[in-house]
Amino acid sequence: MSETLTLARPYARAAFEAARDGNALAAWSANLGFAGQAVADARIGALIGNPRLSNDELVGLLLPPGEAASGTFANFLSLLADNRRLALLPEIAALFEELKRESERVLKVTLRSAAEIPAPQADAIKAALAKRFGRSIELDQHIDPAVIGGAVIDAGDVVIDGSVRGRLARLEQTLVN
Repeated sequence: MSETLTLARPYARAAFEAARDGNALAAWSANLGFAGQAVADARIGALIGNPRLSNDELVGLLLPPGEAASGTFANFLSLLADNRRLALLPEIAALFEELKRESERVLKVTLRSAAEIPAPQADAIKAALAKRFGRSIELDQHIDPAVIGGAVIDAGDVVIDGSVRGRLARLEQTLVN
């Protein structure tokens, strides 16, 4: 996994710079998302490396509908095809999204709780996190019965564990020591 990320990182940076220079971050994000999902599909993924298909045909398969075959994104896909890196598209798309969020000062936060958090409470959590980190917050909620109660907030390098399970684990650790 780390090898694929290492290989994908320079391509993601190049894509990000091309998108930023062309003022087209949203379009590149959508295009990379489309191509990444296509490559992740087993049927399309199996075609990568097939000697019966030319690089131009592969690029044509991965271009989103309405995207010009002579555009910058198509040229980027051609570069990936020439370097035999089309299989990295899902990782490139994910790294591109990280770079895009960083440039837009958006922090992706995962909120795990035992039950659905009501919208007003989720908005209050977003506001508190925005104030703490000085960024806009993109909140992803996940239901996890193992949390038991409370919530676990994963904000990049920072994890805030306010769950009952976490409190029980800390109590156990205190009693053991």
